[in-house]
Amino acid sequence: MKRVIATPNEDIVVFIIGLRINRLRSVRKWWPTVQAMTPMIEECYEQQVGLLSHEMLVGWRSVTLIQYWRSSDALIAYSHGNRHLTAWKKFNQSSRASNAVGIFHETFEISNYETMYVNLPTRGLAKAVGESAIQKHQEQAKDRLAERKPVSTRE
Repeated sequence: MKRVIATPNEDIVVFIIGLRINRLRSVRKWWPTVQAMTPMIEECYEQQVGLLSHEMLVGWRSVTLIQYWRSSDALIAYSHGNRHLTAWKKFNQSSRASNAVGIFHETFEISNYETMYVNLPTRGLAKAVGESAIQKHQEQAKDRLAERKPVSTRE
C-alpha cells in the first residue's frame, strides 16, 4: 500500500477557477470560454509563470480547475497579461451579459497544510510541491499539521 504526504516545505497559493454552463443550447456563447481554458494552462507551464501544478474536474455542465501557484504575485501577474487578459476581454464582450455561462474563482494563501494520499498516482499538493512516504510520527492529521509551523514569507 502506497501512503504518502505532500512534503510541507513552502507556502503555497491554491487557486480554484471554473465555469458552469447555464444555458446548454447557447453553445456559441459558452464554447469560447470552455475553449480558452486549456491554452491558458499550457501557456502557464511553457512560460513558467509560477503555476506548479493543476487538476481539472469535469462535471455535468461545469469545469473546475484547482491550481497550485508559487505565489499570489505570480498568479496576479499572469492574470493581467498573456492569454488570460485576452480571454477575459472576450468573455466580457460576448458571454458576460448573456448568462449562458457563469465563471468563478477563489484564491487561498496557505502556509500550513496536511495531506495524505493512499494508493493514488501523485496528485494535488503532492504533485505541486513533492511527496514523501508517511513516517511513524506523521500517522495522524494533527501531527502532520503540528510538524510545520506556519512560516510566512509576507510582511
